[in-house]
Amino acid sequence: MSLIEENALKSRSEVAALPVYNAGITASVARQVSGRQDIAALASNENPYGVSPAVTAVLTSIDPSRYSDSAAVTLRHALSEKLGVGIERITCGNGSEELIAALCRAYLQKGDVVLTVSPSFGLHEIEPMAAGAQVIKVPMTDKLEFDIDALEEQLARRPKIAFISSPSNPVGVALALPVLERLLAATLPGTLFVLDEAYFELIDSDYPDGLKVLENRPGLSWVVLRTFSKAYGLAGLRVGYGIASDAGIARAMRSTLTPFNVNSVAQAAATAALQDEDWMRNATARIKADRVVLTERLRKMGVRVVPSQTNFLFLDLGREAAPVAKALLQKGIIVKPWMEANYTNFLRVSIGTAKNNERFAQELEPILART
Repeated sequence: MSLIEENALKSRSEVAALPVYNAGITASVARQVSGRQDIAALASNENPYGVSPAVTAVLTSIDPSRYSDSAAVTLRHALSEKLGVGIERITCGNGSEELIAALCRAYLQKGDVVLTVSPSFGLHEIEPMAAGAQVIKVPMTDKLEFDIDALEEQLARRPKIAFISSPSNPVGVALALPVLERLLAATLPGTLFVLDEAYFELIDSDYPDGLKVLENRPGLSWVVLRTFSKAYGLAGLRVGYGIASDAGIARAMRSTLTPFNVNSVAQAAATAALQDEDWMRNATARIKADRVVLTERLRKMGVRVVPSQTNFLFLDLGREAAPVAKALLQKGIIVKPWMEANYTNFLRVSIGTAKNNERFAQELEPILART
């Protein structure tokens, strides 16, 4: 071993063991790889219809030379009014991902246990591991539904935090009311139940509003996470929020955040977006309609499509998905092959415009025929 290697500064063992978050690639990279300018970006679950005109109008009024409101008071007041919960229970973050990290910093110690599912949203695993926690992942069933019996069994062991996304990322399925109530009934004192509803605005009306369900669970410690990235089209500005069961949990989350964590443009855009809910509802209605069309189109091609309550589909290709995604990239189409163990045959594709959805299906069919 050389002297340089011997004296090299080493990171914490927990950090060295972290899995890599699969963030995908940008349209600019796709243009370089494919040589095409007409890129169909269908990997990151962005809103294909952009943002409300109300958001566009407010962006020019921001003075970037001034710090943002560190407490995000205006935005939190707007959320408080919309949701009917006290402002003291609301925390805003640089994306809901930052709030996942905040919860882990606030509550986890080395050796604590965190519960989630598999396949999972990567940060439900990465952030707890970074805090030194052990992550227990309950696989979904063969039908790619939540394994409620197995989750109840693990909840009985009182994990410190349980991260459950509904609708699920990457699978797309959501918790029906009886199923959610079973999970909440199985959650014991000492466990923080975190319901990640990043895709809440995209679910059908026969699924429950998790916040309303949890509000009727006195004595349970919980947080609901939501975001402006999907339905409201603010993915590039990074603004999410969490609603806690009590002000103490929200205060603990905020204490771990950096000052000015949500920038002034993001705060103003999110506040404006809340004032134009009609635009959001129209956009999500179009996405949900196109979700049905693409699902039927792919099933006619013989592709297994998991029922989705989100703005993406999870496809079982019956073969390794990475080569298929690579072939699609050569055609100027960005999709996300799932890299999690036991799920590498799956591809996640965002719902884009009707034109790009059809383009994806047309390009996918011959690729599957020859691979």
